[in-house]
Amino acid sequence: MKKFTKKAQDFLDFKTTEDIKIPSTIHEQVIGQESAVEVIQKAARQLRHVLLIGEPGTGKSMVGQALAELLQPGKIQDIICVPNPKDENTPLIAVVPAGQGRKIVEQSKLAALSADGSGGWMFMIVIFAAFFIGSTVLDWIVTKETSEVLKAADRISGTMMIILVFISAMMFFALLKFGKGRLKAPGPKLLVDNSERKIAPFIDATGLHEGALLGDVQHDPFQTGGLGTPAHERVSAGAIHNANGGVLFIDEIATLKPEMQVEILTAMQEKRYPITGRSERSAGAMVKTKPVPTDFILVAAGNLDTISRMNPALRSRIRGNGYEVYMKDKMPDTPENVRKMAIFVAQEISKDKKIPPFTKAAVMEIINEARRRAGRKGYLSLKLRDLGGLIRVAGDVASGEKAKYVDVGHITKAKEYAATLEQQLAHRYTVDKKEYQVIKTVGKAVGRVNGLAVIGGETGSGIILPIEAAVVPALSKERGNIIATGKLGEIAKEAITNVSALIKKYSGRSLGGYDIHIQFLQTFEGVEGDSASISVATAVISAIEKVPVKQDVAMTGSLSIRGEVLPIGGINSKLEAAKEAGIKTMILPKSNMKDVLVDTSGMKLIAAEDIAHVLEYALDWSGKKHVLHRIKRAL
Repeated sequence: MKKFTKKAQDFLDFKTTEDIKIPSTIHEQVIGQESAVEVIQKAARQLRHVLLIGEPGTGKSMVGQALAELLQPGKIQDIICVPNPKDENTPLIAVVPAGQGRKIVEQSKLAALSADGSGGWMFMIVIFAAFFIGSTVLDWIVTKETSEVLKAADRISGTMMIILVFISAMMFFALLKFGKGRLKAPGPKLLVDNSERKIAPFIDATGLHEGALLGDVQHDPFQTGGLGTPAHERVSAGAIHNANGGVLFIDEIATLKPEMQVEILTAMQEKRYPITGRSERSAGAMVKTKPVPTDFILVAAGNLDTISRMNPALRSRIRGNGYEVYMKDKMPDTPENVRKMAIFVAQEISKDKKIPPFTKAAVMEIINEARRRAGRKGYLSLKLRDLGGLIRVAGDVASGEKAKYVDVGHITKAKEYAATLEQQLAHRYTVDKKEYQVIKTVGKAVGRVNGLAVIGGETGSGIILPIEAAVVPALSKERGNIIATGKLGEIAKEAITNVSALIKKYSGRSLGGYDIHIQFLQTFEGVEGDSASISVATAVISAIEKVPVKQDVAMTGSLSIRGEVLPIGGINSKLEAAKEAGIKTMILPKSNMKDVLVDTSGMKLIAAEDIAHVLEYALDWSGKKHVLHRIKRAL
């Protein structure tokens, strides 16, 4: 029984998530990333850039939003694009306090309307009055004619004359207005409008193309003959300009083109960046504004692979004027952190606004799921996006049943609906392969082992990995080959290399004199890690010694060159797969026993320290126990 602090116990004494108080600020809502929050508080005070590295769903975007919230709002500005009377293709830029830009543009429009005066309306009244008088005179002339033919002729010719005069007057009026418009200076354009902002801008620029990120100038098909749109009105701000005075957030920054990363670096260093047309075939390519402010804080994000693919100069700029933070993917299972996870559940419900509150039992079930997904005993997963998905699906299930609250039963159903593609694939794989006896869970077989693997990373879905080995004398002495295909073949070769020293020790034979064939039966290429190592080694030793393997046994573990069984990841996913397949005995590394968090009732767990321990339980040594003794002595 966990011993909770009084504070945590008081907090956990709630009936539903309606009783949980949600923090009002974003940085207080960040769960489990205390070091990251501390860094962004410093970055907000000192205006530093930040690079966030970590697994997806650990809160990188939320940390960036928290940084924007912590910035002083005094630097928020509007940016206006003004026509340049000396060179219309080089528009001017004006910066005014937030809210003033819209007023200036509106005042300019009002001034333009008032400059037109009432002459236009008077001119239109005169035109229609003349049309009415002409029609009246025409009717009088027609009535004076005695011949019906002449009446018709007068009517037609008179009407055509009136229409011609009317069209000529309208064209004159339009040309007159156009001429006045050309003489007037066009009004400014509001590029960046921050009039409604209460906090500093947070601009998520993830995945934006070049124009949306750096700004662009629209093409004008009527740029000639005086009919075109003025250059300054075709200018559009990019994300780097909209983020002025705030935060520019870019996730997976290494996916940006190298030249775009350099442009971002330039904008960071100069704190201003002109806007020009991005297409050489566009009329906008002729336009280049005066420099536009880009005084933003960059929050770049990605995974570990991002570091090697990121522009070195850009990363150096962040390191030289900011911080690098590695986001945690799990946190200790303490009373205080349990309290935080309960707050997280309440936060997700509040953000969604469409799902019912959770009961305390349902909240604790989500926390148990966080324990399971952590993959290690004593920890809670911080991959909160996936947990948030489960919360929403459970809420949808409860809403569909018109339940007032979400309970544990709704979460159980939600796990079925919210199963990942890998989990659905693994379930179908297990059912199909058992039906066609590709996976065997009864009987004995020489050289055949039920290994275990994970699809989709450490926290993905487990699958049974049937492995068969055949050992035959090589055609040339000491010129044997290891024959295995694909990505899994690399795992097989490493495992055989590690076990070869053991075989030499206990039998005096060298594997160099054998061709060793390894087959992973109808298995996905996407399995992760080297946890099939002990399975491959067991299959090879079984094939060499002609000792059958028990088919109701499955195993997982990495193998060292000294024969030690080393810990692996995804242990709970593998245990679930083994149980679903009907495995009775599971062999796993002893150091992983503490990480078992799933129900293993009906299964026998063997904690193995070395390969001899694995072989003892996995193989049927009837009549060949002397071989097992030699293996144990060799270790």
